[in-house]
Amino acid sequence: MKTPTIIALLHGPDQPGLVSRVSSWIFLRGSNIVHADQHEDPEAGIFFQRVEWIPSGQIDEEASNFEKFASEELGMKAKVAQSTDRPKVALFVSKTDHCFHDTILRFRSGEMAGELTCIVSNHDALAEDAKRYGLPFHHIPVSKDTKAEAEAAQLKIVREHGAELIVMARYMQVLSDDLVNKVGCPVINIHHSFLPAFAGGKPYHQAHLRGVKIIGATAHYATADLDEGPIIHQDVTRINHRNAIPDLIRKGRDLEKSVFAQAIRLHLDNRILVYNNRTVVFD
Repeated sequence: MKTPTIIALLHGPDQPGLVSRVSSWIFLRGSNIVHADQHEDPEAGIFFQRVEWIPSGQIDEEASNFEKFASEELGMKAKVAQSTDRPKVALFVSKTDHCFHDTILRFRSGEMAGELTCIVSNHDALAEDAKRYGLPFHHIPVSKDTKAEAEAAQLKIVREHGAELIVMARYMQVLSDDLVNKVGCPVINIHHSFLPAFAGGKPYHQAHLRGVKIIGATAHYATADLDEGPIIHQDVTRINHRNAIPDLIRKGRDLEKSVFAQAIRLHLDNRILVYNNRTVVFD
């Protein structure tokens, strides 16, 4: 087994000596840094850092002490985690199943540093598949007239399962402002397009009509504004005039699976800092 580590994500006003003060705090306790990276936004004057180290003493105590140091002495906002953390994850899905299967299999293989605890869907099409995977499946139909009641039921399920992250594997419903504000955990969505281009429905049809030469997929944090949340990861693939819409959909689905998986992995590995609707990704 790998030696447990502490992971800290920090951001705040840039000031001289931040890197030195962080590394010195760790060194003076006899601990050992195994990874460190930083970024400065010169226009905003904001400093970002990810540092990971093997603690010399009791890991919970050292993590807590560092968080206090970052806040009180450096004036930085800090998120401190441990490499052994396994956050619980809720998967939202509709009928389209490629990201659904791919995500579950990646969790089952141990590729993701988290625990998939439940599936929530507005359709029952994937109920039997969820049963075969041994995962609780909650079917909550959603319509315009029942959306508020349905989201209240979804929120209850997420809380009962203790989910610390929601991943939307092509869940084809827009989350309301109320749910996003109340859920109390990040939500990652996979959009079958290279945002901000071709937002909304049928992006591959839009791309085909425009005669584009590349198509893409985008994973982002979901917010109250549709497809406007901070972008985590994107990728593209080339197409040409011989590719029909089914070809674009097939290629796009391959992209969606890999982009979605990478976004979930980056989040669970504590490699993302969100700031002003943007992300700093330490990959």
